[in-house]
Amino acid sequence: MVQVIDGKQIAASVIDKVKAASAELQARNGVRTGLAVIIVGDDPASHTYVGAKSRMAKDCGFNSVQYTLSTETSQEELAALVTTLNADESIHGILVQLPLPKHLSSEAIIQSILPEKDVDGLNVVNVGKLAIGDMETGLVSCTPAGAMLLIRRKHGEDLSGLTAVVIGRSNLFGKPMAQLLLNANATVTVAHSRTNNLPHVCRGADILIAAVGRPEMVKADWVKRGATVIDVGINRIDAPERGKGKTRLVGDVAFAEVSEVSESITPVPGGVGPMTIAMLMANTVIAAHRTVGRALKIF
Repeated sequence: MVQVIDGKQIAASVIDKVKAASAELQARNGVRTGLAVIIVGDDPASHTYVGAKSRMAKDCGFNSVQYTLSTETSQEELAALVTTLNADESIHGILVQLPLPKHLSSEAIIQSILPEKDVDGLNVVNVGKLAIGDMETGLVSCTPAGAMLLIRRKHGEDLSGLTAVVIGRSNLFGKPMAQLLLNANATVTVAHSRTNNLPHVCRGADILIAAVGRPEMVKADWVKRGATVIDVGINRIDAPERGKGKTRLVGDVAFAEVSEVSESITPVPGGVGPMTIAMLMANTVIAAHRTVGRALKIF
């Protein structure tokens, strides 16, 4: 029988460690972990995500500060706020909620965040540290870090001898995911829209990770029997069976049929999703510990 990987449960275990580490830092060093979240505009989905992150930060005992800026905020105003937060010693993590309004340059803002406060792991310094395997001083992008933890819970720290296929080559997920797998000694293929015979490539994977944003694209005949399948996609589709105008969330994997051939699989929702916020909290408390010269391993 297939093992459905419970991301909520594993995320909760990460949060327990974060709470303990946050409390210890405050007790031993008088330092309260600080997270600043910036949101620009009025996108409902973004506000939902930011609200969840802020609530979780407070639950972890952090000093959680949210900056809600108008859609008309200029590049200069946003950059000035990041500069101020970079200089604020009480803030250990800075998160700018994406996407930003179209008139703003996301990349310029992301790169202006100090690498040691870049808890989203998107600054080129942190990307470079991941590329050379420096997990001691860098910060890893939250969603691939969360997916990697799910994989480790199943296969252990060393993936030697295992073949992994990542479908998707985005800077946000696909590339850092592939690097994490390489660092763990897996043999890695990054597949994408221009890959020839994609189903054939996927069938060779002991570990298959889908992150393409296409509802239920990965079918059972794409999957090697006994594989571990990590579904990163979050897609909302029509669900007329629930009533007129109703929708439901699905991943990039056809969950029901792939469950018949895989050994373990993440559901959507409840798989990788909860891990993303958990890893954001972990990155923040790790960054806070580093300010007092203490290495901290959460994952």
